[in-house]
Amino acid sequence: MVLLAFLTLLISLIITPIIIKVSLKMKATDKPNHRKVHTDPIPTLGGLAIFFSFLIGLVILQPSNEYHLAIICGGFLIIVLGFLDDLFDISPKVKFLVQIVAALLVVFWGGLQVEFINLPFGGQIEFGFLSSIVTVFWIVGITNAINLIDGLDGLAAGVSSIALFTISGMAIIMGDIYVATMALILFFSTIGFLRYNFYPAKIFMGDTGALFLGYMISVLALLGFKNVTIISFIIPIFILGVPISDTLIAMVRRYINKQPLSSPDSSHLHHRLVSSGFTHKQTVLFIYGLSAMFSVAAILFSMTTVWGSILIFSIALLAIQVLIENLELINSEYKPLTNFFKGLRHKS
Repeated sequence: MVLLAFLTLLISLIITPIIIKVSLKMKATDKPNHRKVHTDPIPTLGGLAIFFSFLIGLVILQPSNEYHLAIICGGFLIIVLGFLDDLFDISPKVKFLVQIVAALLVVFWGGLQVEFINLPFGGQIEFGFLSSIVTVFWIVGITNAINLIDGLDGLAAGVSSIALFTISGMAIIMGDIYVATMALILFFSTIGFLRYNFYPAKIFMGDTGALFLGYMISVLALLGFKNVTIISFIIPIFILGVPISDTLIAMVRRYINKQPLSSPDSSHLHHRLVSSGFTHKQTVLFIYGLSAMFSVAAILFSMTTVWGSILIFSIALLAIQVLIENLELINSEYKPLTNFFKGLRHKS
């Protein structure tokens, strides 16, 4: 399975240069502005290279389960949305609506829902009629989270690759062949694209790639870890720790600063790292390392006791808070942890 999935890497390496030429001929390029770090127009249909490589991988390995058709149809819808957005800049409301439709395909046609969570000390939480809402919220949320971190060369592709590799590894351990196969196919497709997307990028994945990766990762994480203990349910949240935390921080920041939640800004994690003195490449590698640490934490979650999991979770929250305050991800005044330790020093 792994060797056959590896073929998609070679296919992606071959297809991506073709997509670069097609993008240039179509004049589908990402032009520089005050929020972007590149100074020249860059081809922006790279997501098609990931998608076509992924499709060929599906033909080769032919993974299947009861949710497969709905997942793929939802993926096609997301790809069309991203492609049209890269060409014509679709409004956020329309994009959000189409993402909900894609999620609803998976939930109501495919039947994929998180119906309950087993509590670690016994009993369970039943979602009831909220199960479909929770599932749709997860899919749409992660789809947009990957898109939001797509701000530097190779960033979204690398973070997604780390997440996919972790999901596939844990799926193999759990004996979930379908999730492992799908994640490996998409992992190798993305790695092949990353060869041309890493700094200095020759092509961007655009919304075509970012939305598709977010959608697929959300569905695969859901398939791999649904209806498990509440502690284990945190595993996919940890695997996607960087995009999820960056998205939640952005929502809090915009709320506090009285900005629309959908409005773009230049205060995301990667923006703040660059403005604090990191080079482009250092910023990307730093976030890769952060993503890898979250993935290791996810693996430890699956192996440790409940109290060990709580300890890991607490350490992760503390680390995120330190990043928020030192990089001023909310604003320059939000530093409760720093102020707390300053108060302790003054008292002593």
